[in-house]
Parts: sequence; C-alpha cells; structure tokens
Amino acid sequence: MTDESERAVQAAMDGEFRLLDPEVRASPARVLELLDPEFTEFGASGRRWDVKSILAVTSGATVSSEAPVQVSEMSGVVLAPGIVHLTYFADNQGRRAWRSSLWRLTETGWRMYFHQATPVASEAE
Repeated sequence: MTDESERAVQAAMDGEFRLLDPEVRASPARVLELLDPEFTEFGASGRRWDVKSILAVTSGATVSSEAPVQVSEMSGVVLAPGIVHLTYFADNQGRRAWRSSLWRLTETGWRMYFHQATPVASEAE
C-alpha cells in the first residue's frame, strides 16, 4: 500500500470511529460533517436510512454512560482515488454485526457515502 493509500484508509477509519463516538452522534453538526449528502445505510434492523432519518434519531440523543461499541478486525482498501472501503466487526452491547462502509473524499474532507450492517447471531444461539 502506498503512503497516499495508507493516509486515505486511516482518514476513513478516523471518520468511522468518530461516527461511533456517542458525543459525536449527539451533535447533528458533527454528524453532518462526516456524512455525505447522498449517504445511504442499510442497517442491521433491515431499515434503510438517509442523512435526514439518521439525524432525526441521533439529534435528540444524550451522551450516555453505556459501554462504547467494541470494534475489531477493521481493515480498509482504496477502491479508486478518493474512495475507501472499510470492513469491521462491531459489538454494541450484544448486538453484533459485520459492517461495511464506503467513504469518499469531498471538497470538505472524507465523508461516509454508504454503510451496511449484517447482523450476526449471538454466540449462545
């Protein structure tokens, strides 16, 4: 991987971790800085989300003392100049899912363009 590719992947990872931060999620302005205007998500629930619906859910959120989302196996690859694909495993208090995000470089920085979560059965099942 070239230095430029490594920087692009790291920038996307940094953005992903910021979006997982409860303090960032509670701030519509901070969320908007990280989501592309054309953002779409297929959530673990099966619901389709866009910027407006994400902000409706997160804008009234309070920063709680809940355990942070545990992330493992995060990796990224540059698909084309200005496009990074991330994959990782997330455990949000027992709600476990494989996650995939596409980040694109815009005039204002790296923004998440697409996200998908695929639920994983609990270990007890």
